[in-house]
Amino acid sequence: MKAQFKYAFRAGLQARGIVFCITFPLFLVFVTLSYMGVLPFAAHVTAVSLGGMAVTAMIVANIIGDVSIARNMFSAPGAYLQALTPAPRRTTLFAGVITMTAMDIVTMATVITGEVLLAMNFSNANFLNVIGNAFQANAVDYLRGFQLLVFFIASYLFLIITILLCVAVRKSWLYDKRAAGLLTALFAIGIAYVTSISPLLLVPFGVVNRLGLFITITLTQAGSILYTLLVLIEAAALFALTSRLMERKLNL
Repeated sequence: MKAQFKYAFRAGLQARGIVFCITFPLFLVFVTLSYMGVLPFAAHVTAVSLGGMAVTAMIVANIIGDVSIARNMFSAPGAYLQALTPAPRRTTLFAGVITMTAMDIVTMATVITGEVLLAMNFSNANFLNVIGNAFQANAVDYLRGFQLLVFFIASYLFLIITILLCVAVRKSWLYDKRAAGLLTALFAIGIAYVTSISPLLLVPFGVVNRLGLFITITLTQAGSILYTLLVLIEAAALFALTSRLMERKLNL
């Protein structure tokens, strides 16, 4: 398992690492100067603008890094080397998914936090007051915040696993089929449709409102926790299917 994480980390580090090593010191310097009050107005505007560009660059770098990790799992020569290792493919998939998620979230949380700090100081908002109000929150607020964090991570895992499943389907079931790209797109639409109606299972835990052809469900606190659990279960099911395809029928 340690080796699989090492290979995934190396595959996704290059572009992501270069951009992060540039943007992090940039934000560190600008945020420090901003809160010291030594940045003129024009320089502060420039810093906020450069921060927005840095966030965009980090998004692009993360996409490139995730594609590199996926190629290492599904395309030669990296996939050949991984297929020859004694570790099961679910281990490779697990390492790749967790590495993508962790690197994406850490890098984006860092640069977005830097941009928010710059913007708050530019608008004369007191960041220390915001932090103080956060510490004054009650246990229920902390629970909701933790739940939102878990939900975000679960949703991100679900998104990455869905993309990897589509790649696995393209390289297994649809490998020698005509219009394989179109069929893969239809498969992805099918997953999106099934998962979009799955919250109907939580109807007993919320209030249903119908707006024409659309149905909305307002969930209780217990229902929102169950919804997070539902997303995790869906991600686990797609993970199991993806790892099975990678183990038995993957064409490299």
